[in-house]
Amino acid sequence: MTRRALVAVLGGSAALLLVVVVGCVGAAIRAVGNDPGDTSECRESVRAEEAKVRTKRWDPPEELPGLGDYLEIHWQVRSLSGEPCGRAPGPVDWAYQGVVRLRPADARTLAQRYDFVPYAPAEPDQAPLTSPADAWPALAPFLPAAPRWLHSRAYDEATPATRWRTAFLDVEHRTLFFTLQDH
Repeated sequence: MTRRALVAVLGGSAALLLVVVVGCVGAAIRAVGNDPGDTSECRESVRAEEAKVRTKRWDPPEELPGLGDYLEIHWQVRSLSGEPCGRAPGPVDWAYQGVVRLRPADARTLAQRYDFVPYAPAEPDQAPLTSPADAWPALAPFLPAAPRWLHSRAYDEATPATRWRTAFLDVEHRTLFFTLQDH
């Protein structure tokens, strides 16, 4: 290849590389840039989704083992950390809370299988991070009026442990309160 041809090829390649780099930088700036309209709409949408009380059965059911064919469920989701409306990539952790009405036999079986014991707030380092007292306002009406909460570390740590889980059971009222968090 002649020197002139080599210079032409290298010059063309450099020009093409410059166009690609400038295009990528421009696209990144547009993607990361804050369009107040988009962010505002996104945040309103996230708030609306967080306010919803869902009644759809929990999926996957394995994340809440041993509940049987429960009668009803009410649950919510909230952004725990991260920016769900941010354009920059990054993880968003989600927290879930729910109240499940169990069949009487399933509530008794659950209590026995996972060795649920009376819940009394213990030493701070022994207590779960959340309890039914921390229920989100929209879920509070689904909790029993005078509960006798039981707690089980075995249930909290049961397989699968794909999410951080805490659960409280009231056998008399056939109610399970749970919290799940992505990590």
